[in-house]
Amino acid sequence: MTQQNNFPGTPFPKKEENVEDMTFSLPQPEPIKGFPELRWTGKRPFTSTHYYPAQCKERYGDSVDGWMNRIYWGDNLQVMSHLLKEFRGKVDLVYIDPPFDSRVDYKKIITLQGKSATANNMAFEEKQYTDIWTNDKYLQFIYNRLILIREILSEKGSIYFHCDYRLESYIRIIMDEIFGKSQFQNIISWCYTGGRVPKTSYGRRHDSILFYTKSSEWIFNWQDIMSPLTDEQKERYRYKDENGYYRLMGRCLKGSPISAARDVSPEWEQSHPDLVYRYYMKEGTLCLDYWTDIYQLNQVSKDRTGYPTQKPEELLERIILASSNPGSIVLDCFMGSGTTQAVAMKLGRRFIGADINLGAIQTTTKRLNGIIAEKKQESPSLLENGSKLYLNFEVYNVNNYDVFRNPVQARELLLQALEIEPMESTDVFDGMKDGYKVKIMPVNRIATRADLNPLLNGINYRELDRQMERSPGSPAERIMLVCMGHEPDLAASLKMDIGSQYRVDVKVVDILRDRKDLTFKYDSEADIDVENRELVIHQFYPRNLLQKLSILDENVEDWRQLVETVAIDWNYNGDVLQPAVYDNPGKNELVQGHYPVPQDYGIIRVKITDLLSESLEMTLEVE
Repeated sequence: MTQQNNFPGTPFPKKEENVEDMTFSLPQPEPIKGFPELRWTGKRPFTSTHYYPAQCKERYGDSVDGWMNRIYWGDNLQVMSHLLKEFRGKVDLVYIDPPFDSRVDYKKIITLQGKSATANNMAFEEKQYTDIWTNDKYLQFIYNRLILIREILSEKGSIYFHCDYRLESYIRIIMDEIFGKSQFQNIISWCYTGGRVPKTSYGRRHDSILFYTKSSEWIFNWQDIMSPLTDEQKERYRYKDENGYYRLMGRCLKGSPISAARDVSPEWEQSHPDLVYRYYMKEGTLCLDYWTDIYQLNQVSKDRTGYPTQKPEELLERIILASSNPGSIVLDCFMGSGTTQAVAMKLGRRFIGADINLGAIQTTTKRLNGIIAEKKQESPSLLENGSKLYLNFEVYNVNNYDVFRNPVQARELLLQALEIEPMESTDVFDGMKDGYKVKIMPVNRIATRADLNPLLNGINYRELDRQMERSPGSPAERIMLVCMGHEPDLAASLKMDIGSQYRVDVKVVDILRDRKDLTFKYDSEADIDVENRELVIHQFYPRNLLQKLSILDENVEDWRQLVETVAIDWNYNGDVLQPAVYDNPGKNELVQGHYPVPQDYGIIRVKITDLLSESLEMTLEVE
């Protein structure tokens, strides 16, 4: 099958990939008269991206047919740029539940392990992510990622975009542009109940899920998502023969004495067989585009993780069953609590997940390990309904994403590590180095052109004019941008935005490419030892968490109250953590803290993850 165009009759221009520096070209559709196109301030084409390296940090389970599921911690623009090398055109289903521009900060209640939030005076709220955007920035954010998703989708692939009333109309126009208006299949209305109804408007009780496909041929397993008949519906099938239960229905024929499409008595079948037919009972009814039978998660749901905006598994089950086959690759690059990955694992699909939030990575890791333990206990053969289960996954960091666990501390860490002289008198620049004014870009994600706006707004252009008059042959300004990955041509963009009338020297320092040797200390500490063939964790001090709790170390009754999980690799290879022990207690339980050491142990690696999803890793070499 040939690659489908965004618009009929408009082929994508063919571009060659640059193998040497791993630059990927992204085909762009050409505007066609009659097709609306959404415009916004600063809209720019997304024509290419770089390959970003990823480091496998953890491995759970063994490969199945050479496949390991993958979880990525990092900016999903970087993650999908990384995936292009191996998975371009290979993903059958993408479901995304991105930020809705809801104008709120989503928070998670943190409580000491083993205690409920209502009974715990040490409970506090921890922000998981912010959903506050400027409209233009959000649209460009989504636009870039949808282009990458289009490239990753297979020719038979589908994308489901979960949104609400705030942005649905904008997103649809953007998706028409990227995927083609002809590839729009439907809008699913997920209807639910609960909440207060305003007296100034109609109560909002549904989300929208935009359904698009990559081409004119796509996977859709309608038979797998049929709704079972109700008892009332079954009662209508009052008769039975060798083919099953049936209804007697009148045929829609002109002049028929039977009012068409209604039930009739057996006498009519005897007297007018040409006007009556037998309608046999089916297994269920076909699924419609409004879903009222899937409910939001309640507070006591067994699947609830505590992560904000978590979606019910039934919602993803229907989507995955409909638009993928056993063994298909499913992608969710706004992973959150890992519902897509959890359901994909249960249904025998392969999956890839990504999220920029560390809490999402830990929540998903914990959730998937719980499923693996349950499934291995239920089905030792690893088979369910004749389908193979992929009970495994690896955790990756893209671009050494774990350099900064606390973005608040990033500026001071970078100033010290790069030997930058701080500048306290300006809000625009952070310091000076080698004659350059240094601007530290946002950490834990790639720097974009939009991130240059505060710098552009703060530049003293009058001073640039004076400098050009004083030294016409020299740069009027020297600027150094420090970042963790960046969009292509970031330096050129800054020069262009400042203006060609000014000579500006711009230098980009990408610490992931240029300064890979940088190392940073973490705050947590632990007292761990091997005693009498047991690994014993005596104490654990997660400094950031204790500070959040605003208590002294000794006021915590048991260090285990601060811990979500403990993972132990008895034979650490110095590269990838492969836990043989994964202590994953329930909500009202504590980790064990004592673990029998096997006979064939080597170098021991211990990972302790606290309630903030921050981890301490220690290596023990025991003689």
